[in-house]
Amino acid sequence: MSSETVVTILCGLAILVGVAGTIIPVLPGSVLIGVSLLAWAIWGGAGTAGWVVFAVAMIFVAAGMTAGAVLTGRKLKQHAIPSRSIVVALVAGVVGMFIIPVVGLFVGFAAGLLASEFLRTRNFTTAARSSWAALKATGVGMLAEFGLACLAASTWVIGVWIAAAANG
Repeated sequence: MSSETVVTILCGLAILVGVAGTIIPVLPGSVLIGVSLLAWAIWGGAGTAGWVVFAVAMIFVAAGMTAGAVLTGRKLKQHAIPSRSIVVALVAGVVGMFIIPVVGLFVGFAAGLLASEFLRTRNFTTAARSSWAALKATGVGMLAEFGLACLAASTWVIGVWIAAAANG
């Protein structure tokens, strides 16, 4: 097996983990995809095609990271949800991950967000409403980043096919 093949396989696995990481926050996401694309462009043996794939796929990666942040941030500001509540939710999510296998991250995040918003507003209905808005905003941001990460991964797969046909 050639070194280019090993690099391609390892980059493919890392890109797969990166795509999953856009949905599962404990895994590295878009940044891992970008680093993997760069590694493949440098050591994957695709030549110019590798750099074209890197450039096109990085547009998708950057757009996904930006879209996720902008969509989420806009909704959080619109509902006047402070950063403190999100930080509490993230910490509770990490704790939940160790307490409840598989779904603990999501349960902990939601519970931490609700608790923080309840302490801030002193009204359960208002806290539930703002927490639900924050959860939806986070979900929309994650879906946007996931979709664009899938486009980046698809671009890489097409690049691998083209490089294999050219080197063939």
